[in-house]
Amino acid sequence: MALPLTALPGADSVDDPSYAELIAARPSLSVDPVAGLMLEEVSLARIAAVVGTPVWVYSAGTLRRRLASLRAALEGAGLNATIHYAMKANDNLAVARVLAAGGAGADVVSEGELRAARAAGIPASAIVFSGVGKTERDLRLALAEDIFQINAESAEEIEMISALASSLGRVARVCLRVNPDVDARTHAKITTGKAENKFGVAIGDAPAIYARMAALPGIEPIGIAMHIGSQITAGMSAYRAAYAKLADLVRALRAAGLPVSRVDCGGGLGIPYRDEIAPLPEALAGAIKATLGDLGLPVMIEPGRWLAGPAGVLVAQVILQKGATRRFVVLDAAMNDLLRPAMYDAWHGILPVGAAALTAPLSPADVVGPVCETGDTFARGRAMPALPPGSLVALLDAGAYGATMSSTYNARPLAAEVLVDGARFAVVRDRQSYEDLLARQRLPAWLSP
Repeated sequence: MALPLTALPGADSVDDPSYAELIAARPSLSVDPVAGLMLEEVSLARIAAVVGTPVWVYSAGTLRRRLASLRAALEGAGLNATIHYAMKANDNLAVARVLAAGGAGADVVSEGELRAARAAGIPASAIVFSGVGKTERDLRLALAEDIFQINAESAEEIEMISALASSLGRVARVCLRVNPDVDARTHAKITTGKAENKFGVAIGDAPAIYARMAALPGIEPIGIAMHIGSQITAGMSAYRAAYAKLADLVRALRAAGLPVSRVDCGGGLGIPYRDEIAPLPEALAGAIKATLGDLGLPVMIEPGRWLAGPAGVLVAQVILQKGATRRFVVLDAAMNDLLRPAMYDAWHGILPVGAAALTAPLSPADVVGPVCETGDTFARGRAMPALPPGSLVALLDAGAYGATMSSTYNARPLAAEVLVDGARFAVVRDRQSYEDLLARQRLPAWLSP
């Protein structure tokens, strides 16, 4: 039986949502009065006891629910649209398999992601290859797999694709990615649609480049692509501005007699990590319909964070609490596991896992990791209960850009990953051992003992 959320304490800071608010906004989370914090029907404490910490835990139900919601929004707007999951958000095979089973394709940016998408059961006919620096090896694999679409990001890349495809006796289906010079009003490190960003070609140069692409051997030009950034929460104005430019470009290309058979709208729809008012998928579908709907073309979208972010938590154990005048809660998870707070000053909700801790009095604490960097800090002045050594906490909304951005800094092995599906759970990526960590290193002969 779930514990009523009204039994949970409020936040000490008026700026932060309470535990009750954090849980209520995340349907996969609940509180059992004995077992504590639950993801779907599985106790996070049980997973920690079996698998150890730190551990990433993903909710299959959340992935399915969000994919279905996004598809319903697109269909409700009357759009002929396909969804291609951005593998960079979370490339775990089990995560991708759940989404593939729901009908999602994939958006990949490397050979590794392409191989992962195929291993997860995503057909080559549903894979888009994006990215500003595709190598010849990347493109050879894309051509050999006969993937659905390559998004070319420069005139130079188009020449490279043409030469390679022709030499292999292949024809590459290519979209031209344009840079609309639109500010998505997101973090500077994840905006991709401004003129100073490295992505795509200037939209003013696109007609000439597209015409050149159409004249080259080994290429079938199929449309225009655009992606203006990630974690976009500032409404639909940036999307509408960018898509309006995209529509004008399509009309100009058609007027020049050039073939355009689809439009790739990219991704970037943000999620509420704290208390942001994030746009609903219906709003994105409406923006696409209003700006591109009269073109009569199929559209594609490439969400990553929106699908995977809310599906994951990072469970960590408290090593110790320290400090008399300023309380530090030191976890066994660190910035090498979840980089977003250190890299983007990102806010993640942090919940105690134990039932008693969830209802205990709160006081400010800095929640930090053990890495030798001051930046290894998950929260400052966060309202937290007393958390003696061995206590567990869950860092929320860690399903996207969590495990995929992990490193072995400070020689810390990569954490295990677990998938929860109803009352079941399974390890879907083993914890890296110290032997694994050292296995690929070699001493040169002159240094050998």
